[in-house]
Amino acid sequence: MSLEIPEVVINRLPVYARALTELAQRGESVVSSQALGELLDVTPAQIRKDLSYFGRFGKQGRGYNVNGLLSTLREILGIDRQWRLCLVGVGRLGQAIAEYGGFGPQGFEIVAAFDANPELIGQEIGGSPVHPIEDLERYLHSHRVDIGIVAVPAPAAQSVVDKLVAGGIHAILNYAPITAHVPRDVVIRHIDPVLAMQSMTFYIKRGEPGGK
Repeated sequence: MSLEIPEVVINRLPVYARALTELAQRGESVVSSQALGELLDVTPAQIRKDLSYFGRFGKQGRGYNVNGLLSTLREILGIDRQWRLCLVGVGRLGQAIAEYGGFGPQGFEIVAAFDANPELIGQEIGGSPVHPIEDLERYLHSHRVDIGIVAVPAPAAQSVVDKLVAGGIHAILNYAPITAHVPRDVVIRHIDPVLAMQSMTFYIKRGEPGGK
């Protein structure tokens, strides 16, 4: 698409898709922007504006066809097919990620895991075989992997990210508590619950007596 789409709009699309999935599972066939907005705490105007980047959907007074819009959003997001993931770091956090059952039903499969701990090499965690970290780039060059997940301690994170990039990975989900740097053609998302809580404490503090 030639039109530049704001990142905040792209980030809202999966939220719309999840809500539409829930509506479809409940047997709903049509939903208005008003009803969808109330479900997601988003204004109907915002929903219409977001969707307008990708074409015309629905008819005034009749709403959106739930399955039709869901199918279109899934195609736009690329979640209408399977994606292969590799996990680097299988400590407590990595093991929790590997054993999380929510990836598979959404089309994301962890096909391999890597770690520096020799005691973990050769084990299967969450159904994924654990390989030595030294084999990461070699594995990436010989197997199709679409997304890398980083769950290593902060001091090792940038090195792992560099290995993923060198192996041809263009999408990285980083759980390490650092802001890792990547080339411009690589998409990286940082997941840090501590930062999220620190932003919430700002609002809690403002609500305290005498808070500003």
